[in-house]
Amino acid sequence: MAGVGSVDIELDLIEWLQAKAGPNVVVRDEVDNNLLTELPTIQVQRLPAGSDDGFRVDRALVDIDVYAAARGDAIALALLVRGWLLTQLRGASTSRAVYGRVSSSPPPAIRPYENTGLRRAGATYEIYSHPVS
Repeated sequence: MAGVGSVDIELDLIEWLQAKAGPNVVVRDEVDNNLLTELPTIQVQRLPAGSDDGFRVDRALVDIDVYAAARGDAIALALLVRGWLLTQLRGASTSRAVYGRVSSSPPPAIRPYENTGLRRAGATYEIYSHPVS
């Protein structure tokens, strides 16, 4: 049996979100100097926070940021991501994980970014999961 925290939630969410977003959206864990040529982009990063039950259940806090050329596009995609996570990830299974409760706090909002050639919107999600048995 896999231990608590054994699911790479970033990798699992990247693959899951890529399948939802389709080929015209880049989904990744880190952004680089090519970001302006790869819009829209969804960035998934687990925060150094959360908890576990000491047995199997992992409570991850995950930041998901959306980068797009326009503010409205960034907000629209961030809200779409939120909808997928809150309505489709909860209760879903992948080859690695089974997902339980999903919530966002704060919900998607514009976040500052140094490059004025794009806009960033993001939210923080609390995601409960456990490894597939």
